[in-house]
Amino acid sequence: MLNFKRIIVILATLCASVAAFADEKVTFEVNAPMIVAAGEAFKVEFALNAIPDKESFSAPDFTDFDVLAGPATSRGSSVQFINGKMNKSVSYTITYVLLPQKSGTFTIGAAAIEADGKRYSTSPTQIEVKEGGAQQQSAAGSRQESRDDSSIEAQAQGQIAKDDLLLRLNLSRTTVFKGEPIRAALKLYNRVSLADYSVQKMPSFNGFWTQQLEADNTPRRETYNGKVYEVYTLIEYLLYPQQSGTLTIDPVDLTAIVQVIIQNNDNFDPFFGGGREIYNVRRELHTPRITVNVKDFPAGAPASFTGAVGRFTMDASPATSSLAANSASTYTVRITGSGNLAFIQPPTLPLPSSFEQYQVKTSESFKSTGSGTTGYRRFEYPFIARAEGEYTIPPVEFSYFDPERGRYEKLESQAYMLDITPDTSGGSPQIVSSVSKEDVRLLGNDIRFIKLGKPSLRTQEKPAIFSGAYFLSVFGIFGLAAIAFGLISKRMRDRKNIVSIRGKRANKIAVQRFRAAEKHMKQNDRHAFYEEMLKALWGYMSDKFNIPVANLTKENVREELIKRGISSENAQRFTSIISQCDEAQYAPAASTRMNEVYAEGINIISLIETTIKK
Repeated sequence: MLNFKRIIVILATLCASVAAFADEKVTFEVNAPMIVAAGEAFKVEFALNAIPDKESFSAPDFTDFDVLAGPATSRGSSVQFINGKMNKSVSYTITYVLLPQKSGTFTIGAAAIEADGKRYSTSPTQIEVKEGGAQQQSAAGSRQESRDDSSIEAQAQGQIAKDDLLLRLNLSRTTVFKGEPIRAALKLYNRVSLADYSVQKMPSFNGFWTQQLEADNTPRRETYNGKVYEVYTLIEYLLYPQQSGTLTIDPVDLTAIVQVIIQNNDNFDPFFGGGREIYNVRRELHTPRITVNVKDFPAGAPASFTGAVGRFTMDASPATSSLAANSASTYTVRITGSGNLAFIQPPTLPLPSSFEQYQVKTSESFKSTGSGTTGYRRFEYPFIARAEGEYTIPPVEFSYFDPERGRYEKLESQAYMLDITPDTSGGSPQIVSSVSKEDVRLLGNDIRFIKLGKPSLRTQEKPAIFSGAYFLSVFGIFGLAAIAFGLISKRMRDRKNIVSIRGKRANKIAVQRFRAAEKHMKQNDRHAFYEEMLKALWGYMSDKFNIPVANLTKENVREELIKRGISSENAQRFTSIISQCDEAQYAPAASTRMNEVYAEGINIISLIETTIKK
């Protein structure tokens, strides 16, 4: 009985081991130094976290190196029980020892291996071979022995070359059409021991609408100006230029801390060794100013063009082909594709004059990647058909500019027949067949029958006109009307005063909220800061234009600002600040980002105030 229990435990353990191993994601990676000295051997390791298939390893071509040893294989495994759950890891490593033949920059090609019938490959790896080696290092060490203690910092700085640490803002293109996306990646190029870094200042991207992307911070090896670097992508943006001409992107400021080892023979101990000290060296890095040439749209834009840039398709159709009179329905237009989807406006829907059309409802789904924004915008046009009959809904037109082809593209839906049946609820109006359905009228009774013969008129009762009760009722009606008029006038004056007071105090209240936001910014309380900024922006729009906060949306804010004389670019700036506050309220962000949002919010409110007062 005891042996049977042991067998069950062993089988359960094996099953759990197999399951734990099967759940682990298989990876195959290469480990090699980035910089080596000419004439000095180094190791290259290919690591697999699984057991490979027999004789499935394919080594890369080591053309520029001498293979001193390898391939040497090693295996390892470990099992851990954490909170009753077993985790098993397996490692399989193939090692080569190489010797550089000459100095320069060389690439070790991709290695391949198979595990459980699946093939895995490493990425090509670049290695820089520098002249010198032990002799130069010995000479450098002897020079360090004779150093003065007061020059330690200078010597530490001297060990870091000017191009060992670079900061670059890489743009996917510098000449674009207005509204065409640009991918901007802030990258840190490193050839030293980097301890820490901090972005001190980001550009404001004036003239652009920005969308931050999720950056891949995994270091990658790249060659720049003939040297190999470990490259870190810090921040990525999609930039949409909102105006034509030459736009300038200001520099990015970053502070980096580099660790440098200094030989100090004063601290050398013949028994314990030592003699090395690690110093933190501070480096200030800046990107250069970048200019972007933004081309305006060519002439000859279609009437239905409203600024859409990219490539799109359109689907448009009514919700039904048959509808009862006085009933509501919707006509849906869906625009799908890649481009500046956030700026696409609802196309014009030409409905018959007997249809009542209401405010368009907009829904959207976007996904931003390095190549642009993809997704869709859906517009729903609610309407009520008042008159029965057969109607033709004309095609909906939508135009966009294709920057790759350099021309406008026009999309057109098909025309739809809509059958409006009589209102079965009894509320349909009486229709005369000779009257056009587009000029529907409600007709009452026509001429009544005329009685023939000699009329006989007689007084049935004393008329009430000019009697005491008549005059009393007339004076009473006029009195009530005067009282009602006075009350209504007073209410309208009070309401007008309230609206006027709210509009005048809108800027003052916004300033108070900005001060509260500034206080949270100094305390580095991001959540409270962005919450106060949203209150200031939304509250300003509500007070200034007498719109309930519950009815405020980005779409009607843009429309309201444009209606009051604000340019579409500045209206988009306002909604962009709101979007940034929404996204950054819980997302990790640097404190300097709060400075930019704060300054941009004050600037746009000041601009709106100045424009409206003109």
